[in-house]
Order: sequence, then structure tokens, then C-alpha cells
Amino acid sequence: MWAYESVFYQIYPLGFCGAPFENDGILTHRIQKVEEWIPHMKKLGVNAIYFSPIFESDTHGYNTRDYRKLDCRLGTNDDFKHVCQMLHREGIKVVLDGVFNHAGRGFWAFQDVLRNRENSPYLNWFHINLGGNSNYNDGLWYEGWEGNYDLVKLNLRNEEVIRYLLDSVKYWVEEFDIDGLRLDVAYCLDHDFVRRLRSFTDSLKEDFFLVGEMLHGDYKTLVQDGMLHSATNYECYKGLYSSFNSMNLFEINHSLMRQFGPENWTLYKGLHLLSFVDNHDVSRIASLLQNEKHLPLIYALMFGMPGIPCVYYGSEWGAKADKREGDPALRACFEKPEETELTEWIAKLAEAKKNSKALNYGGFRSVVLTNRQCIFERKTEEERVLVAINADEQPFVAHFDAGCGLAVDLITGKQHDFGGGSELPGYSAFFWKCEK
Repeated sequence: MWAYESVFYQIYPLGFCGAPFENDGILTHRIQKVEEWIPHMKKLGVNAIYFSPIFESDTHGYNTRDYRKLDCRLGTNDDFKHVCQMLHREGIKVVLDGVFNHAGRGFWAFQDVLRNRENSPYLNWFHINLGGNSNYNDGLWYEGWEGNYDLVKLNLRNEEVIRYLLDSVKYWVEEFDIDGLRLDVAYCLDHDFVRRLRSFTDSLKEDFFLVGEMLHGDYKTLVQDGMLHSATNYECYKGLYSSFNSMNLFEINHSLMRQFGPENWTLYKGLHLLSFVDNHDVSRIASLLQNEKHLPLIYALMFGMPGIPCVYYGSEWGAKADKREGDPALRACFEKPEETELTEWIAKLAEAKKNSKALNYGGFRSVVLTNRQCIFERKTEEERVLVAINADEQPFVAHFDAGCGLAVDLITGKQHDFGGGSELPGYSAFFWKCEK
């Protein structure tokens, strides 16, 4: 599966392109801005892009109006088709946000229900009680996602709804050649629908990638044969920043051992979960970390651990935003990308990751662990890599049996001799590929 060997880049298009929050109905060709950033993505080592919602919506993209139309604030379907062609030409796969649990109040089928009530052919597309009322005083009650009534819950047990959504997916695959979907609030989706979606997309395109948004619970309920290929690893997201802020690398090591360790009880051995240090829903990592010297290190740990790394646009040069400022602050419009030491560092991490069998497919074994330092092994039959992190400002000498005398750092290309202990300078990270 191509996704397991990829580095993802997430863009929230409505924010990225500077679109107004409310859908003003004015067609504006903004999505071409993505093309201007392709050279930056290439330098960063990105070979897959995940677009947050692009379909016509009421406001923020997750309240869809039309599943087969690019939001007019971004441009036309032809505009986006050209963007996809340019991305594919540069070897960058395209994954779209599939918001299939709910639609917006402006969704054409729901609008028909509001107008025609019991006479609407779409009445059973939703969970409706004509004898009730809503917060919007519609004269009927309907189920909203987690109590949010601007997000109208779809009836995923209705064959017409399923067919409409699957046909919509087919449209984006056939017309735009998309390579995958990220399923919004996947933990809410009907499991039979997820199985139908997987079977359908498998028939449409080889290696079509499905990743689900999961915030909690057992990822294997959805990530398994016949369902999803991957899920968002929120457990390790929390462990990553918390470990650095508390100077307690035992926390992230515990999560990684629990998920991917060598023991028989390990939960997710062999799975490829989506790794991230921030996204469109949480504070940017540069605002979250208490020590800015830890910023390169948290990316090194994220790229070195099991999973598929995903970088959120703007964070690769240390852009800041606090969740308490509201979602629009997290989904900023930057005039142009910046090239900094951090972007150069992430580019090196990306190349190391993409070109390493061990980093893409290897297991996880903890080798050295203190509050402020960790060394762990990623290993396949073909390759063995030791990921080393020193989160302290002071140098640290690690004495351990490396299993080899010499190694090459995949990040810098420098040779490393394990004889006499391995010194980790303050605030440093290494991907040591052991020489046989």
C-alpha cells in the first residue's frame, strides 16, 4: 500500500485559500493557490496530500450541501481537476475528506424535507420526527451529530443514501482520479456502511486508501481487513507533546509499547496509523510545546515511530495558533510558504522515512529509556534502524548493546561508531541505520 511509504501534508482549503467563513455563494477561483505551493511540498518531501473538506458547504466544510461540487468559494470542479492533475504529475497522491456521517442544513435533500415534510421522497434519508421541533424551529425534530443541529445525521441504513454517497465517491475517483478518503468522525459511522465503502472503493481503484478519524477506543474496531486501512493516532498525538512538556518520555514510550511493542498483547502490531503533532482541530504544536528547542525533536520522534507521518500546513516552519482563539485561527491563510531550518529538518526526516524499510514497516522495541532520552529500534528482515532522542539541553552518553559496530545516520548521512558509548548532544535526534 503506497500510503504506508508516504509522507502526508494536510491542507484545510477554505482557510488555506482565505475563503470567507460563511458561504456567500460567490464563485471565486481560489483553489489554484495549491499549485503555487507544489514546489514547497516537493522540497518538504511530501508525496501525498490530505485535503480537509472541499465539497460545497454551509460554512466550515463539514456541513455539506452538495457532495459532487467543489465549494464555490474555492472555484469550480474543473479548477480542482487541474489541481489534481498537477499534483499527480509531481507524484503527489490526493486524499479527500469524506464527511458521510452528517450533512449540512443546506444539503439539498434536507431542504426538500423542510419544504415538503411527509411528502418529501428524502424523509427517510435522515432521522426525523415530524411531531417534534428543532433548535431552528423547523416544526420537526431531527438527529444532529453530537447535539450539533447544523450537522444533520444521515441515515446510513437507507439504501438510497448509501447509493448516493457511493456514487459521489465514484464521481471523484473517475473524474479527478483521487487516491483515497479520510472519513470524518469515523467512530460514528455504521460499520456495515464502512464495509460497503471499502468493497466499493476496492473495485474502483487499486490501493484506494481509507483512513478514519478516531479520537478514542480500540482502533481495530475499524482498522481491519474489509474496513479501513488506517486511523488517526490520537493516543500518540497526546503522548508526543505531553512527554516533551513534562520531560517524561516514559509516556510516549508506554503508548508505543502498548500499540506496537514486541509482546503478544500488543494492540496494533502491523497496523499503519496516521501520526501527527497537530492538525486543523488542535493547537499548533509550536504554541503547545513549552520549549521551542523541542520542536525539531517532536517531529523526529513522530517520523521515527511506527505510523504514517502527516504534517499540517504552516506548522513545518513553526507557525503558531492556540485552540482557545477559535477554529479559524487554526486554519490560517498564509500568503506563501516559508523556508526555515525546521522545514529543512522535516525534509530530511521525510526522505529518511520514505526510503527506509525499517521506518515504514519495522516493529518497535524500546532499547534505552530515561525521562529525557529514548532510543528505540525499528527492524525488518532487510534493515535495522535505531531512533535516538535527547530532549535535554545537556549531552547524554548511552551505553547499550547496539548489535553492530557502525551505523549511518539516515538524517545527515554521517557515520556513527557505537564503540565506547553513544553520545547524544543536547537537543538532538538520530536515525542510525545499523551496518551489517
